[in-house]
Amino acid sequence: VADFIDFPALILMLRVLIDFEFESYYSIIIPGMVACIAMTVLVLATHKLIASSTRNHTWIYLSFFFNICLYSVAATYGANCVFDTSDPVVYHAEVVDKRISKGRRHTSYYIKVMPWGHHYDTEEITVDYLKYNRVAVGETVEIDLKNGLFGIPWYYIDK
Repeated sequence: VADFIDFPALILMLRVLIDFEFESYYSIIIPGMVACIAMTVLVLATHKLIASSTRNHTWIYLSFFFNICLYSVAATYGANCVFDTSDPVVYHAEVVDKRISKGRRHTSYYIKVMPWGHHYDTEEITVDYLKYNRVAVGETVEIDLKNGLFGIPWYYIDK
Protein backbone atom coordinates (compact mmCIF):
# COMPACT_ATOMS: atom_id res chain seq x y z
CA VAL A 1 0.00 0.00 0.00
CA ALA A 2 2.90 2.36 0.74
CA ASP A 3 3.87 2.34 -2.95
CA PHE A 4 0.49 3.80 -3.89
CA ILE A 5 1.16 6.66 -1.49
CA ASP A 6 4.88 7.07 -2.30
CA PHE A 7 4.50 7.24 -6.07
CA PRO A 8 2.11 10.25 -6.20
CA ALA A 9 4.27 12.08 -3.65
CA LEU A 10 7.38 11.52 -5.78
CA ILE A 11 5.57 12.62 -8.95
CA LEU A 12 4.21 15.73 -7.21
CA MET A 13 7.70 16.65 -5.97
CA LEU A 14 9.19 16.04 -9.43
CA ARG A 15 6.57 18.20 -11.18
CA VAL A 16 7.08 21.07 -8.76
CA LEU A 17 10.85 20.93 -9.24
CA ILE A 18 10.48 20.83 -13.03
CA ASP A 19 7.82 23.55 -13.29
CA PHE A 20 9.28 26.23 -11.00
CA GLU A 21 12.69 27.89 -10.75
CA PHE A 22 13.74 28.92 -7.25
CA GLU A 23 16.29 31.48 -6.18
CA SER A 24 17.80 28.91 -3.86
CA TYR A 25 16.67 25.43 -2.94
CA TYR A 26 17.98 26.10 0.56
CA SER A 27 15.22 28.66 1.02
CA ILE A 28 12.63 25.87 1.15
CA ILE A 29 14.32 23.92 3.96
CA ILE A 30 12.80 25.84 6.87
CA PRO A 31 9.24 26.24 5.48
CA GLY A 32 9.27 22.63 4.22
CA MET A 33 10.43 21.26 7.57
CA VAL A 34 7.94 23.41 9.50
CA ALA A 35 5.13 22.01 7.32
CA CYS A 36 6.49 18.48 7.75
CA ILE A 37 6.69 18.75 11.54
CA ALA A 38 3.24 20.34 11.77
CA MET A 39 1.68 17.60 9.66
CA THR A 40 3.50 14.87 11.59
CA VAL A 41 2.28 16.22 14.94
CA LEU A 42 -1.27 16.64 13.62
CA VAL A 43 -1.50 13.12 12.24
CA LEU A 44 0.17 11.46 15.24
CA ALA A 45 -2.16 13.32 17.59
CA THR A 46 -5.30 12.32 15.72
CA HIS A 47 -4.60 8.79 14.47
CA LYS A 48 -4.42 6.14 17.16
CA LEU A 49 -4.52 3.40 14.52
CA ILE A 50 -0.72 3.36 14.22
CA ALA A 51 -0.17 2.85 17.94
CA SER A 52 -2.73 0.04 18.15
CA SER A 53 -1.39 -1.77 15.08
CA THR A 54 0.17 -5.21 15.51
CA ARG A 55 2.53 -4.60 12.59
CA ASN A 56 6.15 -3.49 12.76
CA HIS A 57 5.90 0.07 14.09
CA THR A 58 9.34 1.08 12.81
CA TRP A 59 8.34 0.43 9.19
CA ILE A 60 5.01 2.21 9.63
CA TYR A 61 6.59 5.29 11.21
CA LEU A 62 9.41 5.51 8.64
CA SER A 63 7.01 5.18 5.70
CA PHE A 64 4.63 7.65 7.31
CA PHE A 65 7.35 10.24 7.98
CA PHE A 66 8.84 9.84 4.46
CA ASN A 67 5.45 10.47 2.84
CA ILE A 68 4.65 13.44 5.04
CA CYS A 69 8.04 14.99 4.25
CA LEU A 70 7.56 14.56 0.49
CA TYR A 71 4.03 15.90 0.46
CA SER A 72 4.83 18.78 2.84
CA VAL A 73 7.86 20.03 0.89
CA ALA A 74 6.14 19.60 -2.51
CA ALA A 75 2.96 21.31 -1.29
CA THR A 76 4.95 24.19 0.23
CA TYR A 77 6.93 24.64 -3.00
CA GLY A 78 3.84 24.42 -5.19
CA ALA A 79 1.59 26.65 -3.08
CA ASN A 80 4.38 29.24 -2.83
CA CYS A 81 4.33 29.67 -6.61
CA VAL A 82 0.79 28.84 -7.66
CA PHE A 83 -0.90 31.15 -5.15
CA ASP A 84 1.68 33.95 -5.37
CA THR A 85 -0.01 37.26 -6.20
CA SER A 86 3.04 39.50 -5.74
CA ASP A 87 4.09 41.88 -8.51
CA PRO A 88 7.20 40.66 -10.33
CA VAL A 89 10.48 42.54 -10.46
CA VAL A 90 11.56 42.42 -14.10
CA TYR A 91 15.20 41.87 -15.08
CA HIS A 92 16.63 41.77 -18.58
CA ALA A 93 19.26 39.23 -19.54
CA GLU A 94 20.93 38.26 -22.78
CA VAL A 95 20.60 34.68 -24.02
CA VAL A 96 24.08 33.22 -24.58
CA ASP A 97 23.22 29.59 -25.31
CA LYS A 98 20.38 27.11 -25.73
CA ARG A 99 20.29 23.36 -25.33
CA ILE A 100 17.88 20.43 -25.36
CA SER A 101 18.18 17.46 -23.02
CA LYS A 102 16.37 14.31 -24.14
CA GLY A 103 15.57 11.41 -21.87
CA ARG A 104 13.59 8.26 -22.49
CA ARG A 105 10.26 9.90 -21.75
CA HIS A 106 10.94 13.58 -21.24
CA THR A 107 12.59 16.39 -23.18
CA SER A 108 13.84 19.46 -21.31
CA TYR A 109 14.62 22.83 -22.87
CA TYR A 110 17.21 25.16 -21.36
CA ILE A 111 18.19 28.75 -22.06
CA LYS A 112 21.48 30.02 -20.67
CA VAL A 113 21.40 33.70 -19.74
CA MET A 114 23.97 36.27 -18.69
CA PRO A 115 24.11 37.37 -15.03
CA TRP A 116 21.00 39.24 -13.88
CA GLY A 117 19.81 40.74 -10.60
CA HIS A 118 21.83 39.20 -7.83
CA HIS A 119 22.72 36.14 -9.95
CA TYR A 120 26.39 36.77 -10.67
CA ASP A 121 27.08 33.85 -13.02
CA THR A 122 25.56 32.68 -16.28
CA GLU A 123 22.65 30.43 -15.53
CA GLU A 124 20.57 27.82 -17.31
CA ILE A 125 16.83 28.27 -16.91
CA THR A 126 14.30 25.61 -17.82
CA VAL A 127 11.65 26.81 -20.27
CA ASP A 128 8.85 25.20 -22.23
CA TYR A 129 9.05 24.24 -25.89
CA LEU A 130 7.32 27.39 -27.18
CA LYS A 131 9.58 29.81 -25.28
CA TYR A 132 12.63 27.83 -26.34
CA ASN A 133 11.69 28.22 -30.01
CA ARG A 134 10.75 31.92 -29.66
CA VAL A 135 14.12 32.95 -28.25
CA ALA A 136 17.35 33.15 -30.26
CA VAL A 137 20.89 33.34 -28.94
CA GLY A 138 21.85 37.01 -28.58
CA GLU A 139 18.31 38.19 -27.81
CA THR A 140 17.32 39.72 -24.50
CA VAL A 141 14.66 38.02 -22.37
CA GLU A 142 12.67 39.30 -19.42
CA ILE A 143 13.11 37.38 -16.19
CA ASP A 144 10.29 37.95 -13.72
CA LEU A 145 11.30 37.51 -10.09
CA LYS A 146 8.41 37.05 -7.66
CA ASN A 147 8.39 37.02 -3.84
CA GLY A 148 6.35 33.86 -3.39
CA LEU A 149 3.36 33.32 -1.11
CA PHE A 150 5.61 32.14 1.74
CA GLY A 151 8.44 34.55 0.98
CA ILE A 152 10.41 32.00 -1.05
CA PRO A 153 11.57 33.89 -4.18
CA TRP A 154 11.11 32.21 -7.56
CA TYR A 155 11.40 33.34 -11.16
CA TYR A 156 10.46 32.57 -14.73
CA ILE A 157 11.28 33.79 -18.21
CA ASP A 158 8.62 35.99 -19.73
CA LYS A 159 9.21 36.64 -23.43
